Amino acid sequence: MVSRPKGNGTSCATDACMIVYASRTGNIRAIIEKLNVPAVQLTAGLAMTEPFLMFTYTDGIGQVPSSVETFMQDNGHYCQGVIVSGNRNFGHDVFGRAGDILAKQYNVPLVRKLDLRGYQADYEAVEQFYFERVVACKRM
Repeated sequence: MVSRPKGNGTSCATDACMIVYASRTGNIRAIIEKLNVPAVQLTAGLAMTEPFLMFTYTDGIGQVPSSVETFMQDNGHYCQGVIVSGNRNFGHDVFGRAGDILAKQYNVPLVRKLDLRGYQADYEAVEQFYFERVVACKRM
């Protein structure tokens, strides 16, 4: 059985964290607090040594935030999937586009696009992917 520690979004040992997140407006931070997975907020110089999921927002009109780009250049080889939060009001072509870009660039699945803070079904899908793909990858 897998232990499911409550994510607090603020602190955990870098090598034990499995969701790395960037949150500008607080929506992603609020989602992280609802998930039952370990997480760490993206900070300059963060280095991962274990598989992780990248959870980001979309910047501007469909761009990957620069801090996420920099982090992924150094750590993308450990990335197992991407989750993105956005606002559907910006239109289909722009909604969650950062997730589309990262998934394609790093050849990983786009796990979920969440509208703003998402819904319970989104949280469950993220947790399921985490336990089936990221935890399983770590055991290999």
